[in-house]
Amino acid sequence: MTTPTASAQPVVREDALRSALASGKRPKRPNALSASLTFGWRALLKIKHVPEQLFDVTAFPIMFTLMFTYLFGGAIAGSTGEYLQFLLPGILVQTVVFITMYTGMGLNTDVTKGVFDRFRSLPIWRPAALVGALLGDVARYAMASTIVIALGLILGFRPEGGVIGVLLSVALVLVFSFSLSWIWTALGLILRTPNSVMMVSFMILFPLTFASNIFVDPRTMPSWLETTIGFNPITHLVTAVRGLMSGTAAIPQIGAVFLSCAVLIAVFAPITMYLYRNKK
Repeated sequence: MTTPTASAQPVVREDALRSALASGKRPKRPNALSASLTFGWRALLKIKHVPEQLFDVTAFPIMFTLMFTYLFGGAIAGSTGEYLQFLLPGILVQTVVFITMYTGMGLNTDVTKGVFDRFRSLPIWRPAALVGALLGDVARYAMASTIVIALGLILGFRPEGGVIGVLLSVALVLVFSFSLSWIWTALGLILRTPNSVMMVSFMILFPLTFASNIFVDPRTMPSWLETTIGFNPITHLVTAVRGLMSGTAAIPQIGAVFLSCAVLIAVFAPITMYLYRNKK
């Protein structure tokens, strides 16, 4: 028996090969919005499969609200009810701002597991993976906000701004948190482990939240500390949220928050995208 030579084997035509590999029309490339929403849905599915991620969204706000209201309310404001009116908008801000760090931790986890490289190789809008993760986390922020406000209403919090004021307050907190999350995405691409991202984020957030007007009026502090707190963007956010909930918000208060959001995105979004494109 003789073995056929290479020249005797049938030649595969290019058009036949193409028709065999692609029998139907190739799907259109997803646009920026659909790609971002797909990654946002992925972030929500991660919560579905690992529900323990919701522990910080549920237990953290309940613990802080009860602890500061009933342990310190009488000493700071004279009564727990009066202090709750002052505290709850600040606790709302603190709760949502603290859980923004998990955006950077999730991104860093994708990097360490190799999923990050797969996303970069896909024929999609390049920032979709980052924007989608941030959009998915907005659902976590909304859930935490709902828990804080519901608990406050049960304890006796009564916002004079009504439903509209509360909804506008939550929307403002969500916009600010989305902007703040760009810092943690940058850290998620720089640091080596998720634990490192968490520790560095906590070291930044802890002084930002406690050295603010969340728990006490800055006018009771030393003059140098009061001045420092006046430059804290968290202070401006809490002031605007309190104003919206009480029905006394002024345009400059809200404008200062939007200015902070614009600065955060303008500075850290390009840095994040540069790191995202050049990450090895």
